[in-house]
Amino acid sequence: MRFVYRFRSLAVATLLCLSACVAQAQQSGAATARPTPTPSNGNTTAPASSATKPLDMHVKASEREIDESIPDDPAVDALIAPYSAKVRELDAPLGKLAGELKKGGMGGGSLGNFVADAIRDRAQVKLGKPVLLAITNSGGLRKNEIAAGELKASDIFELLPFENALVSLDLTGEQLRRFLDVVVAHRDAQSGARITYKTNNEKKSVIVTVKLGTRDNEKEIDSQATYTIVTIDYLVKRGGEYAVLQEAKNVRPLNITIREAVIDYVKAETAAGRDIKAMLDGRFRYERSANDKTEGEPQ
Repeated sequence: MRFVYRFRSLAVATLLCLSACVAQAQQSGAATARPTPTPSNGNTTAPASSATKPLDMHVKASEREIDESIPDDPAVDALIAPYSAKVRELDAPLGKLAGELKKGGMGGGSLGNFVADAIRDRAQVKLGKPVLLAITNSGGLRKNEIAAGELKASDIFELLPFENALVSLDLTGEQLRRFLDVVVAHRDAQSGARITYKTNNEKKSVIVTVKLGTRDNEKEIDSQATYTIVTIDYLVKRGGEYAVLQEAKNVRPLNITIREAVIDYVKAETAAGRDIKAMLDGRFRYERSANDKTEGEPQ
């Protein structure tokens, strides 16, 4: 275990040092770079460099097993000391996960449901009012499964390594429907809608029906209405198929990253005495036609 902590701390320290060195080199290069003078005769051939001493290629190497017999290096210990406590914090349990979370299928599976539900919950706290719909991209989920049991901060950091921030924005019903078309095509995660989809002739997932709200009060999307939803700034800036988000009004940052939102959600559920639960709950439902042999599963 000692070597696990040392390796993690050293990796963090190394990345920080490399980032600082690269930044300094870029700044120094920008300040000292000078154009190569061009000879007056127009010849642009670079002058011959001075002779360099040949490298000594007579290298000797040896192998040694890394185990407890190797003493700690004081210089390395001093380097990683400021980061060791932070690394240990990542292994602290945040809560208890009742049942494993797995990524896969439409909406990123139970793992996608967990993240989308957490975003929606924390966004409601930030905004002080109910949030109709929360959406994030399944591609941003970088861990395929989390086993049942203790849920640690390291699990959330591995799952969500990017600094994507939550934003709320307003879309018309017509714009929201176009956005949900993209969500289904990319099999992204969402919380707040009940979507029935199918596979078209081009083998792409397309929406059949969309309903918003709770099971007891579901409504169709009104193309003329305005809907406030929550997503991540990465999708707003991404453009391409997600360019419909750039038509949104009242884009407001919530001053919290997606990772912070999920961690806060787990802590809040734990403080309330609840285990973390996420499952396939029918928010995505596959409609199979008579001639359709494609495998589909309620998500």
